[in-house]
Amino acid sequence: MTAKISLGLVGARGHVGAELIRLVAAHPRFELAFVSSRERDGQRLADHEPSYAGDLRYTNLDAEAAAGQGADALVLALPNAMAAPFVAQVDARAPATVVVDLSADYRFDDGWHYGLPELTRADAAGKRRISNPGCYATAMQVAIAPMHDVLAGPVQCFGVSGYSGAGTSPSDKNDPDKLRDNLMPYSLTGHVHEREVTRRLGLPVEFMPHVAAHFRGITLTANLHLSRPFDLDEVRGRYYAAYGAEPLVEVTGDTPWVSRIAGRHHAEVGGFTLAADGRRLVVVSTLDNLLKGAATQALQNLNLAFGLPETMGIPA
Repeated sequence: MTAKISLGLVGARGHVGAELIRLVAAHPRFELAFVSSRERDGQRLADHEPSYAGDLRYTNLDAEAAAGQGADALVLALPNAMAAPFVAQVDARAPATVVVDLSADYRFDDGWHYGLPELTRADAAGKRRISNPGCYATAMQVAIAPMHDVLAGPVQCFGVSGYSGAGTSPSDKNDPDKLRDNLMPYSLTGHVHEREVTRRLGLPVEFMPHVAAHFRGITLTANLHLSRPFDLDEVRGRYYAAYGAEPLVEVTGDTPWVSRIAGRHHAEVGGFTLAADGRRLVVVSTLDNLLKGAATQALQNLNLAFGLPETMGIPA
């Protein structure tokens, strides 16, 4: 089948929206039906996104109007706590529409599919309400999941993100002048991604996020206490067994660097280091917060929802 699948995007002005537009513009099956942005209402999409060659213009659609467009899929790239009116209208007016929400609004809702394909694709078939995981939450779960059954206590995760993760609304966390020569800690307990990973993995995770002066990319260092001694070969074997066949997770013997992941569509995990007694493991994972942490993962979920190859349209 080569019929086009129409897709609407609400929240198109942000960094993630821009990345998703580029991916969809090059996708062999998806086509943009509309892109909604209050600030750019009426402006030509091609003037802002050179990868798009059509005549589409930004519109400013409220929830009812967005649901009434007849798109096969709707992606919500909105700040937290803004998705509900759009979901309610889709439920009422076009319940067959596939909805992918990029915010945290439905990550704790058992009625929604949590779309981290490497860990949840077995449950993806037929799901029409999909919650995209958080960027940090993806990096944490990639780092922790292969050792899930042998953990002896809470996992400590130290994360550093580029400032694109703070969005486009001006704040200290995306101000290059304030970030220059700086590392800015924030939300050191109770971060939404800490709660997200704790819920998904069913074990306590303690997360300490920071923002750095680079634009994109996450590095996540996880400290795992183990229930028995391990050697490095067994540790590596677990990660290769989990991800060796995954197209968008690369296991590396070296410690991943965030500078090598910017603009790439996969996650990397490695740097495996054991304490002398073999009962403490440190793992490093990296990913681009705008891609595998958001837009690329959303496209994986859309492909799965429509029965397409999971990596269709995702550059190698």
